[in-house]
Order: sequence, then C-alpha cells, then structure tokens
Amino acid sequence: MAGKIQSMTPKEIVAELDKYIIGQDEAKKSVAIALRNRYRRSLLSDEMREEITPKNILMMGPTGVGKTEIARRLAKLMKAPFVKVEATKFTEVGYVGRDVDSMIRDLVEASIRITKMAKVEEKKDIAETMAEEKIIDAMIPGKHKKENKQENPIEFMMRTGRYPTQQELSGEAQPAKENTDDKLVKDQVRQQLKDGLLDDQMVEIEVEAPQKGNQLDMGEQGATIAIGSIFGDMMPKKTKKRRVTVKEAKKILTEQEAQNLLDMDQVTDEAIENAEQNGIVFIDEIDKIASGGRYTSGADVSREGVQRDILPIVEGTVVKTKYGPVKTDHILFIGAGAFQVAKPTDLISELQGRFPIRVELKSLDTEDFKRILTVPQNAITKQHQALLATEGINLEFTDDSIDEIANMAFLMNEQNENIGARRLATILEKLLEDISYEIPDPDENGKIVIDSEFVRGKFEDTIRHDDLNRYIL
Repeated sequence: MAGKIQSMTPKEIVAELDKYIIGQDEAKKSVAIALRNRYRRSLLSDEMREEITPKNILMMGPTGVGKTEIARRLAKLMKAPFVKVEATKFTEVGYVGRDVDSMIRDLVEASIRITKMAKVEEKKDIAETMAEEKIIDAMIPGKHKKENKQENPIEFMMRTGRYPTQQELSGEAQPAKENTDDKLVKDQVRQQLKDGLLDDQMVEIEVEAPQKGNQLDMGEQGATIAIGSIFGDMMPKKTKKRRVTVKEAKKILTEQEAQNLLDMDQVTDEAIENAEQNGIVFIDEIDKIASGGRYTSGADVSREGVQRDILPIVEGTVVKTKYGPVKTDHILFIGAGAFQVAKPTDLISELQGRFPIRVELKSLDTEDFKRILTVPQNAITKQHQALLATEGINLEFTDDSIDEIANMAFLMNEQNENIGARRLATILEKLLEDISYEIPDPDENGKIVIDSEFVRGKFEDTIRHDDLNRYIL
C-alpha cells in the first residue's frame, strides 16, 4: 500500500521534518534516504527486489536532541506501518521482560489498523448511503413493519400450491411497492438529512452489540482466542437499541456499515504484506542493552541475551502472529541511544553489522534553543500561548526574553545533567507558573509581555545564578 511518503523526494521529507525538528540534518538526511529507498525498491522486478535489504540506521546522541522526535514525526508523516519500542522492556527475557517477538506483533497490529482504516475510507460513500436509508426508515414510523416476516413452508405450499423459493423461505420477501405519498415523504426526509436540518433530532437506531468473550492468551505465538465467540459465525449478531441524535446516528451507522462491507481476509493479507515490505521498527534506548568487556555476569548477561534475541529478527526471520507468519527480512530497523556510558562497539559484533548506517546527533547550543523556541509549528512558546489564550490572556515573548531563556537552558545543560531541549519545558513551566495560577489582567494593549527583565527577575529573586540547578531539572 503506497503512502504519501513514497511520492516525496528525500529533500521533501527533510523539509517536512524541518517544520518540527531543529538541526540534526545528518540524521534527517539518512532517514529520508532510507524511506525513499523503500519506494525505489518497490519499482524493481520481483527478483531484484528480493535481494535488496534495507540499510538499518543507528542514531547516537544525548537525550533531548531529537532522536525520538524524528521517529514520532515519521510515524505521523507516513502511511507505512510504524512501531516504537524501548529496548529496556526486553531485559531479562523470560523473567520480567517482554518477548522480543512482540515488536513484530505490534507492527502487524499497526499495519492492520492502517489497512483497515484505508479500506473503510474506500467504502465510506456506500456506507453513508446505507446508513441514511436506515435512519430514514427509523424516522418514518410504521414503515416496513410487516416486511421480512418468515412463513412456515407447509403453510406456504397449502396457500400457493408450490414450494417456496430460497428467498421466500429465508423471509426476504419482496418489499411492497411504495405509494407516491410514501416516496415523497422519504425523498423529503432524505434531502433534509443531506442538508443537515435533522442533525439535532433524536432517533432510535439498532446497533451491533459488542461481543463479550473471554480472551485466551496463547503466549509466545501472540495469538488470542475469544472463547465466547468461537461459534460466533454460526450465531446471528446481537443488536441493541440506542437513542441518539441524527448526527451521531449517521456516524455510528456509517462506521458499522463500512465494517460490515470489509473483507477481513483481504485486509489481513494486505496488512501482512504492508508490514513485511514497508514496516519500520524504531528501537529506542538500544545503548541500555549494550555491555562492554569480554567477560560478563549478572545484568550484563541479561543485556547480551536481549541483543542475541533481537539479532535474528533484525537479520531476517519468521515471526508467528495471530494473523499469520510474518517475515522480517525487509523491515527497516532504526536503533537509537545516548551511548554516554556504553559505546556502539559494546554491542555484540553481529548486531553492530546489522546497523551499517551510523548517525551522530549533536548536542544543542544556544542558537538551536532559540530556533526551537520560535521556528517549529508546534514550538513550546506557541503551545503556552495557545493554552493561556483559552483564559483570554494574550501572551507575548520579546526577542530578548527568547535569548535569555535560550542562554539559561544552555547554561543549565552545561552545569548540570544535559537533558537537551527538555530543559526548555522545565524553564517555561517555572517561568509561567504564577501567570497560569493567578490569571492576571492584561495591560492596556490587551497583552502580557514576557521580556528579559521578567525572565531574570523570576529566577534571581529566589536563587543565585550559579545555583540555578537547585530549582530546575
């Protein structure tokens, strides 16, 4: 299934990431090339396509510089199946950690969700028409009350002198012809429904009741069986009546009808194919499972065990899921870690070889912090302005206040633990704490201005400049 990401060139992908992530051009460039190569590979012959495996990426850099943010933005940007996992959750596999295969099962679940949404969107027009007809029938009282009434086959033979057809036997009688008045009323209601004139009216509809079956977990195969629905296909679906507005009824019934139109076997087949060919797994904190030295014991043994469990999945294997077997040969893996204590060479050599592209993300400086505060579409200053605007507060940051906040963030990262851009969040929360609590009246221009004096005064009244780390993380 081709997503919009596949029609974008590497430069366009980087330009899209630039809207949210400052700097780290090398990392964005590597990710963009890797994604574009997925598209290039899809255009090749089957024989050549099978030979080309993805070039996995290892991103190295301190916390808060954008590794996870790049992954998060990619997940929103593209249509391909994407899953982010923490390597540390697999520590001590078999004791307290999760099965390493679960990352592939999560990827398949993501692919099923994406494929299902796409198929539902394709059926939306038909489903909307069917939903409208159900709402019209519910709003016109006394309509079709005697339709679909089953008749005893023997009584039918005695009455007509012939054996009933399959349609007659199942009770699907031909609907009576509508008279002109009924048709006019129905057309009038349909037009009002399309125009939205009936959206606020209440209507009683029948919706499918959710199945309540106990789930039986099959463990390492990742399969679950709903015990209550083992014979579900043989039984009619349960329904319940709900009284809702027409607007909500359209939404509920459209989704229900679209789901009923889906061929789940086709959805599953396409989803598995999509996961195998286009799937991306982001393994965060991969440095936490690295162990240096030749002789290891205790926790190091556990961490090396996790590496050896991850290795066959990255190399290419078949993982059993409840939807069927999934090959991991062509899934793209992106590893990320701070590597402040451990080094990439502390990973086992086989795993190192499976991440041939190494990208080092740089620590953020004062200029980076200034741009982070102002440039991105979701800049943290814009977030605070939007939040306080709900209280009628028009918050304005001057240029010198941005400079002061950026300098403060850089200084604290130098003096204390370097937590990257996350430092800005702690500073701004402390800076705007009183404004958020007291909700003061704005000035004559309707604004509350944050300048450098305000920033310095907020912190210098309580602490010394060289002891800032006592109050900010």
